[in-house]
Amino acid sequence: MMDYQALSRAVIEIASETGGYIYGKISSVSMNEVEIKGLHNFVTEVDKAAEAMIIEKLQNLVKDAGFIAEEGTRETRGERYNWIIDPLDGTTNFIHGAPPVAVSIALTENNIPVIGVIYEIWLKEAFYAWKGSPAFLNGKEIKVSETPTVKEALIATGFPYQNFDRVQGFMNTIDYFFTNTHGVRRLGSAATDLAYVACGRYDGFYEYNLSPWDVAAGALIVTQAGGRVTDFSGGGNYLFGREIVAANNNIHNAFLTDVARFMKS
Repeated sequence: MMDYQALSRAVIEIASETGGYIYGKISSVSMNEVEIKGLHNFVTEVDKAAEAMIIEKLQNLVKDAGFIAEEGTRETRGERYNWIIDPLDGTTNFIHGAPPVAVSIALTENNIPVIGVIYEIWLKEAFYAWKGSPAFLNGKEIKVSETPTVKEALIATGFPYQNFDRVQGFMNTIDYFFTNTHGVRRLGSAATDLAYVACGRYDGFYEYNLSPWDVAAGALIVTQAGGRVTDFSGGGNYLFGREIVAANNNIHNAFLTDVARFMKS
């Protein structure tokens, strides 16, 4: 039987070491070194080097595990286990020297996350959980908030940079949450947004057009922190379905209804 706790410790060390490498590169990054993958979608040599570092250290931890990684430095799908990696979540922040920036690593078993680690490099915060565990922040157990209503909630989201045919519905959600919650925040790192839901800094998070590496680790951490994670239909297709709603259990149903009212029309 796999020891998820021991594996998590190894992954935390890998994520923090990689985070230290990324942090050390902040002052030296130049726009001349930035590759444009698409509108508002950038990659640097630091992203690629960080991913290679992570994969090199992970590859011997779980026999026959595959890799699903943002920068594509290794693309081999495992039959049962896969590592899902975002080596540098928040690249636009990184190239501008702005927080947050996070390393996100998850292990899935039959497409279900069983280990999740997010390391935010500015505050040196490691959020993590594994199958059956509580969620933790730097060794201390964390829980989602107990905010009772959407009206009292602080909501996080991310702005789309692709799939603009859904922008009007998204802007309608922003308009609604501006006037019907305590506020809306946008950090530029979905992994960090999910980590902040897990520890109660945010009450809910939603976004569309995300990839598995944006959400795999954070979704597990939120769930193990007592929250609920779904797609916009209330189902479980948030890992590959490119849409996610995460919140505490008190507000999730109402929050999902508000998001879906605009985004599913």
